[in-house]
Amino acid sequence: MLPGGVNSPVRFYEPYPFFTTSARGSKIITADHKTYLDFCMGYGALLLGHGYSSVIDAAKSQLDNGSLFCVPTEREVKLAELICRLVPSAEMVRLVNTGSEATMHAIRLARAFTKRKDVIKFAGGYHGAHDYVLAKAGSGAASMPASEGVLEEASLRTHVVPYNAPAELERSIEKNRGSAACVIMEPVLANIGLVLPEKGYLSEVRKITEQNDVVLIFDEVVTGFRLAVGGAAEFFGIRPDLTTNAKALGNGFPIASISGRKEIMQQLAPAGPVYQASTFAGNPVSVAAATAVLETLATAKNSIYPKMARTCDSIVDGIRDMLAASKLEAVVNSIGSMFQLFFSPEKVKDEASAKRVDSITFRKLFDELLRRDIFIPPSQFETCFVSYAHNEEDADKAVESYGEAFRRIAKK
Repeated sequence: MLPGGVNSPVRFYEPYPFFTTSARGSKIITADHKTYLDFCMGYGALLLGHGYSSVIDAAKSQLDNGSLFCVPTEREVKLAELICRLVPSAEMVRLVNTGSEATMHAIRLARAFTKRKDVIKFAGGYHGAHDYVLAKAGSGAASMPASEGVLEEASLRTHVVPYNAPAELERSIEKNRGSAACVIMEPVLANIGLVLPEKGYLSEVRKITEQNDVVLIFDEVVTGFRLAVGGAAEFFGIRPDLTTNAKALGNGFPIASISGRKEIMQQLAPAGPVYQASTFAGNPVSVAAATAVLETLATAKNSIYPKMARTCDSIVDGIRDMLAASKLEAVVNSIGSMFQLFFSPEKVKDEASAKRVDSITFRKLFDELLRRDIFIPPSQFETCFVSYAHNEEDADKAVESYGEAFRRIAKK
């Protein structure tokens, strides 16, 4: 009844995925009554953990008053004000439902504002499943060719450059001078595994786009509210022109946002000529949940972010120690509350180096960890996430399980 048995391709793995009935904190419980320590965490959405009480309570409270109105609510305004206060460069906000929707309309906004048509993206960057951004994409698309059904004309309007190579970005803008509307990027690649920006790289990207009057879109669907309360923009001190947020914004509830400079954002209908509409945009249940998330993060940021970073560092340091003892060739990339392991002798710094890693051995790691009640994303080209709910006991169990998995793999 479901194509491939799933509603998103990243959920499938051979021979078949487990089915889930509930989750709480850092744990996920299956239909077979098994409990897994979760490092997938909704692919980064569950920053505070599964079933965080204040978020659930806010959603339940709203449900008592209705689930959909399709007219404005005061809570939408309050949430927009919170986003403008927390996200660098956010002067106006449009609430939408998904990250894909946010990036699609951010690109449309950039085209309308610049009166140009072309998009520049980075190899391995994933910005949703719409036509203009599936070229050399990450996430589930990283292991397959560009999708059938994508218009060839759309692909011709998308130019792909390597990540961590500012000179290549300059060349692409120069080559497409007068036609490049925007550069869209994950400031930290999180859908080709985890790939970090080299020192000064994001500042160079900002400088290049400003010098050429090209709109810079930070796709912070993954990093937004995760690396810092103001996302990667705050973490690295960069002010993009537009920002897209999703995932952690709702801590499990479907909501996303486009925010940025007023002169660009006011192009959106009904104030301007750029059409964007949605029945479920600003859904009151999701808005209530997201407001609770941001209020929690704003109030307790000085405890939440350091705790997640400490937990993640403990796991990463332990994994590296276990790797050294196992003699397996691998590297671990990490930042904040995100990490990923690559079976590779070289540094993984872009799509090309990510594609050279040993994904077969990674699949063995996934299977071994699953046998030890640890759930990480099944694909090498995803990222592991630590939440506020993970504790020292969870970190110890993860390190021990990785060590046992390495020993098993090394013997095969």
